[in-house]
Formats: sequence, C-alpha cells, structure tokens
Amino acid sequence: MTHVVTEGCVHCKYAECITYCPVACFREGDTFLVIDPEECIDCGNCVEACPTDAIYPEDELPPELQPALEWNARLAPLLPLATTRVLPLADADHWNGTPDKWLSLPPDQAPVPAPAG
Repeated sequence: MTHVVTEGCVHCKYAECITYCPVACFREGDTFLVIDPEECIDCGNCVEACPTDAIYPEDELPPELQPALEWNARLAPLLPLATTRVLPLADADHWNGTPDKWLSLPPDQAPVPAPAG
C-alpha cells in the first residue's frame, strides 16, 4: 500500500510533507507534489503534516479522488525528487479549498479519469 497526494495540493504545494518523509518519496511538479508509490513505505508521517489534507492512504481514498492513484503513479517517475521543503506557491491560500483543481492542469499533468462503473 502507498499514500497518495490528491488535488488538494494542486496550486498550493505547501510542501511541509517533504520534511516528514523518511524515504524521500515525493516528486515535485510546477504546481503540485506527488508520491512515488514505488518508494513510499506507508509510514503516514506526511498525512499529519499536510495543511490541505491532500494526502490519503491508498485504501482510504474517497471515490471522487480515486484518479489520484493513477496520477501519482504516472507522474512520479517523470518528476524530480523533492527532498527539501520549498516555499508554498504565491497564491496557495487563494487556491486552498478550491474544488476541481485537477481541471486547471495541462492535459499531460492531469489525472486520467477512472473508467465508469
């Protein structure tokens, strides 16, 4: 099992989670972080550290956030390793809590929707 970053991180990237990860499993996009499922040891430290509640254990993802599994797994190998905390994005507080943030990402950075039913 792994933990996954969800759309709550998009356009915020507060990144406190990075400093709590004992194995450096975070990868950094321009406007978000993802967790490399091959590296995550399921410690859960990042969940408590995330101020946007954007990180979930894989088996506790709400149905509307299921695309995060594919998103993290696909993008993690493509993004650089994030090992030190970075400053939140300048407009993070504006974006925090905004719904449907995945829709604001370029198509190659957006999650692929899960097949219906």
